[in-house]
Amino acid sequence: MIINHQNSFTMTYLGVIIFLGLIVLFASFFTVKQETAAIVERFGKFLTVRQSGLHLKIPFIDQVAKRLNLRIQQLDVIIDTKTLDNVFIRMKVSVQYQVIRNQVGDAYYRLENPENQITSYVFDVVRAEVPKLKLDDVFVKKDDVAIAVKGELQEAMQSYGYDIIKALVTDIDPDEQVKHAMNRINAAEREKTAAEYESEAQKIRIIAVAKAEAESKKLQGQGIADQRREIAKGLEESVKMLNDAGINAQEASALIVVTQHYDTLHSIGANNRSNLVLLPNSPSAASSMLNDLVVSMAATQKMDEVNKGNYPPPPASHTH
Repeated sequence: MIINHQNSFTMTYLGVIIFLGLIVLFASFFTVKQETAAIVERFGKFLTVRQSGLHLKIPFIDQVAKRLNLRIQQLDVIIDTKTLDNVFIRMKVSVQYQVIRNQVGDAYYRLENPENQITSYVFDVVRAEVPKLKLDDVFVKKDDVAIAVKGELQEAMQSYGYDIIKALVTDIDPDEQVKHAMNRINAAEREKTAAEYESEAQKIRIIAVAKAEAESKKLQGQGIADQRREIAKGLEESVKMLNDAGINAQEASALIVVTQHYDTLHSIGANNRSNLVLLPNSPSAASSMLNDLVVSMAATQKMDEVNKGNYPPPPASHTH
């Protein structure tokens, strides 16, 4: 019985030893994930930094104090400030930062809260730079503000084990009243531009109409010139025919004028809608017309005699 009791105790003791050994064995190993760094301390004092992979430590003596993220992180900071022309704006600045791989210890021990530190520097830089600019210049030079933020942060945060990758001004939001005023200004500018384009189009249309009218008048003038040439040619032939009949130039002219006068009266009378009345333009015009009529009647009589073959006797020659 005593032997069996001793064997049972031995087995229990060995089981405890094996169990404790397994605990110690598992506690001796630890893993670090990709893009992560582990701070290892021994008795509360910094020992080493372990990168990603499987690592060994002394159980219960060495402790993993902190695991730091080595990936690029982003912090959005919103700042209320005022421009040079006294416009209140809300600016959003996005800062991308990263723990420097060979300064993981500084990042953990020297700076407890990097987000608060970065935010403080962003506030300080933005509130120093923006009041130097007018509202329009803030929109134009927002990249310059971002560069100033990055430069200030880079110089300050590197000593704490952090690298500033990039700083961006992602949003500029003026006061509501200012935004309404800007919208009205933009609308007025668009209306002005539309009016300018409409005026230019109207100008083009007027020029086109003027060119068309000029071309039409040119063609009309050519037609009138051709018509007058034909009239002159006909008058020339009429005068020549009358001269051949023995009618002098004065009589021929009177006959042609009276003939055209009555042709005109006939064409006007043929138009039912015409209510035109022709009057002499001077007191002597009536007597002049009567004289032309008498001369033309005499010329017509001569033409009749020519057509009948009754030529007037030639004037008597005076013999001396």
